[in-house]
Amino acid sequence: MRLFPLSLLLSVHLLLAQSNDLRQHNFNVKNNIALEGYDPVSYFAGQPAEGNEKISFAYKGITYFFSTLTNANKFKTNPASYEPAYGGWCAYAMGESGEKVKIDPETYKIVGGKLYLFYNFWGNNTLKVWNKNENKLKLKADNNWKKIVRNFYIDKTSFR
Repeated sequence: MRLFPLSLLLSVHLLLAQSNDLRQHNFNVKNNIALEGYDPVSYFAGQPAEGNEKISFAYKGITYFFSTLTNANKFKTNPASYEPAYGGWCAYAMGESGEKVKIDPETYKIVGGKLYLFYNFWGNNTLKVWNKNENKLKLKADNNWKKIVRNFYIDKTSFR
């Protein structure tokens, strides 16, 4: 009887560790910092702002910076609602090819209360192309992101 609670605790710990591994491996982070240091809450106010490393919060293995304590506190109350779609990779590329492509942190769109980020370099702004076929690209991006997550778990659990 005493082993049951211990095994349950160990299972939960392993599940959380896998979740953090998945996020750290698949999210668009540099030095474990998301959104290139931008404040995720600021996007929802219509003004993407660079965060301050002194105002940070780690959520499930990913660290976010915030421009204000107010924004940090908003994030802490419901982190999942402020995290970017597709781990912060370019939404257009995720929909078009399923690739993880870098983003310009100031090229974004809020759709259905979710933050989508886009590549915008060298005259190629993928937000413009996304807007022309958003519904189809979003559906494909959702499916491609699920495959990436699923394949990560398969790779982590398979024996080679």
